[in-house]
Amino acid sequence: MVKIGIIGGSGLDDPDILKDAKDIEVNTTYGKPTSPLKMGKIYDVEVVLIARHGREHTIPPTQVNYRANIQALRDQGCTHILATTACGSLREKIVRGDFVILDQFIDFTRLRKLSFYEKFPPGDAKHTAMARPYSEELRIFLIESAKELGLKYHEKGTVVTIEGPRFSTIAESKMFRSWGADVINMSIATETMLANEAGIPYAAVAMSTDYDCWKEDEAPVTWEEILEVFGKNVSNVIALLTNVIKKIK
Repeated sequence: MVKIGIIGGSGLDDPDILKDAKDIEVNTTYGKPTSPLKMGKIYDVEVVLIARHGREHTIPPTQVNYRANIQALRDQGCTHILATTACGSLREKIVRGDFVILDQFIDFTRLRKLSFYEKFPPGDAKHTAMARPYSEELRIFLIESAKELGLKYHEKGTVVTIEGPRFSTIAESKMFRSWGADVINMSIATETMLANEAGIPYAAVAMSTDYDCWKEDEAPVTWEEILEVFGKNVSNVIALLTNVIKKIK
């Protein structure tokens, strides 16, 4: 039976969208997830929502318990994970408000737990393949849904995940562009690695809110600007995810 975990997903907890909703507090081998799990149904499909940074956005990117979040979804029997995130654009063609259906990541974090394994079982080293880290099936559903809804989207994109919570310097931003990154954020690579290690198909849609700071003819990004752009597009994020949920079998 399909059960979908959603990380981020601002606005999906609206009772007009999420039916039979209830909150549950859980614990995992890796501690507590970053918010209570909100469980319910969308189009009769069971979903489990986690607020990545807490419901009041109080948890900085480095302090997010990514392992607990993924493990909590695994413990609930989630068969797929969809994630949403704001991102900075590193390409002129990716403008504010555009959606990017991610297909690759570059991890530029330094301080995080990136595996469930602190020690391998004797004689059984665990090295997870990561060449294509995003579920192609879920990516196709996201692309089809974005097209059906008339959203401005990009079928592929490489995200570079930085430690945060600070934004990049101009030199760093230009370096990430030279590496081939298309967008930048502070969370997705970590989540992606753990979801793959957990064996749960995972896909992420990033919404461009700014141009980071490489584009020197524009003022450097501020948190307030990110919130403004994301807030204007919450309805599009909701429409995209609910459309995808209908397609997953």
